[in-house]
Amino acid sequence: MPTVRTLAFVSLFGLATGASASSFVVTTDTLVDALAATIDTTSNATSSVVDNKVVLAARDDAASFVASAGAVRGAHLENALQHIRERMPSLQADDAQLAQAILAH
Repeated sequence: MPTVRTLAFVSLFGLATGASASSFVVTTDTLVDALAATIDTTSNATSSVVDNKVVLAARDDAASFVASAGAVRGAHLENALQHIRERMPSLQADDAQLAQAILAH
């Protein structure tokens, strides 16, 4: 009899573990998909601002800013940061993040 109980326990434990792993994968996939959708939406919203002439003119200043860890702040970068924040007041990004976004486009 103990062998039958052990076999039943192992079988049930295996099923429970499989269900938990499956639930974890589904939950993880859902969270990753939601995050990706948020990033895509933010990227699409900021791409039109980043493609602006004022922002494009700030690329060299943005590179200097990033390379100097924020110590070098050019006039073009300052103008671009102001431009971006005026057009997207709800954007929660610091100067370094915006400078990196300017460089990425």
